Amino acid sequence: MPVHRCPEPVQTGILRPAGRVGTESERARAMDEHWRKAAIEGDLATIDAQIEAGADVDAKDKFGQTALMLAAPRGHEAIVRRLIEAGADLNVTAKFGLSAVMLAVVNHRPVIAEALARAGADLRLRGKGEGGFYGKTAAELARENGQVELAGSLDGLADGTD
Repeated sequence: MPVHRCPEPVQTGILRPAGRVGTESERARAMDEHWRKAAIEGDLATIDAQIEAGADVDAKDKFGQTALMLAAPRGHEAIVRRLIEAGADLNVTAKFGLSAVMLAVVNHRPVIAEALARAGADLRLRGKGEGGFYGKTAAELARENGQVELAGSLDGLADGTD
């Protein structure tokens, strides 16, 4: 008789004595794989359906990234705008302290970066760690990557002159 194995659970925390992974809050905020895939692939219909079904728009994948952070650098503008409408937290940071607006900037997605900035993303956040991001704001990253017009726009939004 063949042995059937259950797939490994995604671990979002430490193993509890009862065999549960992470705290109840961490498990509730863990990202569903369908949600993650939809954000990465630009599947707006799935994002819409899951939002309507009550999905946590700020759920995080195993790397600490939200759907907004997955969609923004890939250029999925419609998903970014839908997540903004649904109240996604614009200021979540993950590896290197980068937020969705910063990820959009370093991936040369100026329309998305500006949409996030105009929606209220904190433009004072600074990168951390390695990768040339340490201490830099979204505008500084834009300027460093040759996106001078975007840098000017982000500076203006950050200081309230735009």
